[in-house]
Amino acid sequence: MLTWILIAVTGLVSFLGFTNHRMVEKLQFNAAKIIHQKQYHRLVSHAFLHAGWTHLFVNMFVLYFFGRAVESYFASWFGNKATFLFLLLYLGGVLVSNLYSLVRQRDNYYYNAIGASGAVSAVLFAFIFFNPWEKLYFFGLFPIPGILFAAGYLIYSWYMSKRESDNVAHDAHFLGAVFGFVFPILIKPELFGRFIDHLFRLL
Repeated sequence: MLTWILIAVTGLVSFLGFTNHRMVEKLQFNAAKIIHQKQYHRLVSHAFLHAGWTHLFVNMFVLYFFGRAVESYFASWFGNKATFLFLLLYLGGVLVSNLYSLVRQRDNYYYNAIGASGAVSAVLFAFIFFNPWEKLYFFGLFPIPGILFAAGYLIYSWYMSKRESDNVAHDAHFLGAVFGFVFPILIKPELFGRFIDHLFRLL
């Protein structure tokens, strides 16, 4: 249920932002304004904005497919705390994914970022944590075990972050993904043993 709410709110805010540039300017991530002007709302609000329909669709498509599954896993393992913890996973992914940019760009008033990619990466990697051998469809066509996808995703994000050859916040993808994987362990450490059992079951 929370997945649907996040998709609905993100879709609405993003749609309004497509034509309201003043709103985008007020909500987008800007480390300098967060640090020096104490506009702390930007730490979260930027995740509900997207650069266009494709950017929005990709993030919400991934959230739709994996968010519902993670909610189900959380319900099984965390009971009546599941909804709160799923929200904490999502918002934690938003916050953690931008820590690097927050420090590095703290004096750069020209650096802005929007999008839920960090949070969506957190949800995706939480799914992989609970079911590491479940097949994910790369580009919607090629099935690949989740744990192998995760390794490739992290390597690619780290490499592209070092290159800085495009306008994609690869460091946010990397940090959000790591947070999503670690989060269930922080809440319930014995889940790490379950992950190891599942990981080596097919080896």
